[in-house]
Amino acid sequence: MTRLLRNAIQTPDGTILESQHRHDFKEYEDENCFTYMVDGGLDYQRRSVNRNAPEIDLSLTEEEPHSVLRHAVTWGTYGKEGDQPLSRVTIADMETEHLEAVLDTQKNMYPQVRDLMQAELEYRLSLHE
Repeated sequence: MTRLLRNAIQTPDGTILESQHRHDFKEYEDENCFTYMVDGGLDYQRRSVNRNAPEIDLSLTEEEPHSVLRHAVTWGTYGKEGDQPLSRVTIADMETEHLEAVLDTQKNMYPQVRDLMQAELEYRLSLHE
């Protein structure tokens, strides 16, 4: 079974809703009073259905090329000292030391995200060979 690496939709007005973890329910009502929702993180996809103004599916699975995934999948960070507001950074934009620290310290992360981070480190090594 193909594993999910991004669970997201884009509404017709350009708003992106992304569910980061299992019970991360996101909902949005556009200016036309259509409601959109996404839920399930990387465990499952639960979506709204609006036939009058369909959303665009931005979800990605591990079958996508690494060159696509590294720029689309994000990791939450509180900064080097842990004292910054939560922000999301793409795998491609994470410093190598940050990737290594995450892989060393985060034992309960999604396996597919761990695999992507390891593939990113291998990709960076291949650039220097």
